[in-house]
Amino acid sequence: MPQSQTSEKSPASVEDSRLPSRRDVPLVPPDAIAARALVTVIAIMTFLASLTVGTAILVNDVSRDWRQNVGREMTIQIKPAQGRNLDQDVRKAEELARGVDGISEVRAFTKAESERLLEPWLGVGLDLGELPVPRMIVLRLSPDRALDTARLRTNLSQAIPGAILDDHKLWVDRLATMSKTMVMVAVIIFCLVLIAMALAVAFATRGAMAGSREVINVLHFVGAADSYIARQFQRHFLLLGLRGGIIGGACAVAAFLTAGLLSSRWIASAGGDQIEALFGAFALGFLGYAAIVVIAGGVGVLTGMMSRSVVFRHLRGLE
Repeated sequence: MPQSQTSEKSPASVEDSRLPSRRDVPLVPPDAIAARALVTVIAIMTFLASLTVGTAILVNDVSRDWRQNVGREMTIQIKPAQGRNLDQDVRKAEELARGVDGISEVRAFTKAESERLLEPWLGVGLDLGELPVPRMIVLRLSPDRALDTARLRTNLSQAIPGAILDDHKLWVDRLATMSKTMVMVAVIIFCLVLIAMALAVAFATRGAMAGSREVINVLHFVGAADSYIARQFQRHFLLLGLRGGIIGGACAVAAFLTAGLLSSRWIASAGGDQIEALFGAFALGFLGYAAIVVIAGGVGVLTGMMSRSVVFRHLRGLE
């Protein structure tokens, strides 16, 4: 008779057959398409947030420089009056200004320089000889001595009818108001960008949890700690957030550096003076670039914390 063949199994193989098959997929499904989409969204949001903060810092720095420069100067405006010699009035105003404590330098504009001040509004090449163009005298204030503005204004009005002393207080107040307004607008835009990014992370987390719903439910009901489940999602989205934050922050730094390199060309253009007056030379400085680095890192932390919060809220709903 032919010998019967029997299949024998080792004890280890028998024991392994009784165990449930292992899942080779992690708790958070590595959906490459969704991950790339979320990284792109985070990078765009980080780029916009960095641009907003950087622009606000630029405007605030330029406005502070404006206020400091304008606050260190005053001007005397002398209008031509019938029956009076304008040149003599200018010399008399110079003498009065030099005799007052608190003024370190007095410079009177010539007739040609005063007419040149009107070129941005009236154009170049006009004959202004027949127009009553006022003469300007610039007073530079001394930083260590106080100026009696009321006394100087009274002396000028008594000696030279029509002379006007301008301390630029109105312009300084307007510059301060403009700067504060732009900073507040930047803060609002920054907050809206963060809210939009947090909503995107929340939806992405819910999508990832939907792909692992069965595993999450089993782990939760067998007694796995909620912190363990949430930590898996937090680690996953923290890495995605850091990747997107670094990309967006690097693009923002590159944008400011490129703008700084091109600023010299813009200054030579028709609107270059206005751009330079508004943003300076696009020199963001250490504080600005440090703010971008903080934003990029904060975006990653915010992404991980938002994902952890969504997972905890879901797990509490299972109880």
